[in-house]
Amino acid sequence: MNILALESSAAACSAALCRDGALTAQSFQCSGLTHSRTLLPMVNDMLKNCGEKLEGVDVIAVAAGPGSFTGLRIGVSAAKGLAWAGGQLCAPCSTLESMAWPLAHLEGRLIVCAMDARRKQVYNALFRARGDNLERLSPDRAISLAELEEELKNFRESKIVVGDGAILCYNTLRTEISDLELAPVHLRTQSAWGVARAAEELVSAGGLVPAEELIPVYHRLSQAERERLEREQSGRL
Repeated sequence: MNILALESSAAACSAALCRDGALTAQSFQCSGLTHSRTLLPMVNDMLKNCGEKLEGVDVIAVAAGPGSFTGLRIGVSAAKGLAWAGGQLCAPCSTLESMAWPLAHLEGRLIVCAMDARRKQVYNALFRARGDNLERLSPDRAISLAELEEELKNFRESKIVVGDGAILCYNTLRTEISDLELAPVHLRTQSAWGVARAAEELVSAGGLVPAEELIPVYHRLSQAERERLEREQSGRL
């Protein structure tokens, strides 16, 4: 099975092609350019360099959320367009699960996935590394750093934090969570390979969807929506 995976949930952007569970190619960019400029040219060049055509791809996978609202919309829109053109089904992958997969080999470690959600919150999920697998210990959520600190105190395993919010999480919690460490730089940032690995689980679970049903999963209202609700609530007081 050929899986084309896209990751545009944060500052970095990447695309990967996996064949039968093995990584064939991955293109990664964190240049400051908008993902709308970089993602599709990256996919086109990668497929061309691999001698692969879109028609030869079986599944289009994408990090569907949580993450940057704009980044998620770009990634999901690109996946929908590619799937409509090629007739493939899509794998809407959890961004947090996807970033945990490159650390699954750390048997027994608690993987703390963290993305900066602003307002002293992180998008977070917890996983236990099982070698060739992951054990999910929490749902994807937006949680305050204070709440996360209290929850982590209940786990005895050594903890490793990953994601674009890893440094924020580590610097805030390391005083109280003494066994917390940062993932190495080359494994810390979200990558399309992790999305492809998460997509394999969705394929096995029958979780693929047609392009028209693929939507971003934000896990929180946008700032504009929050401000509108605040205005409406204040007007009723």
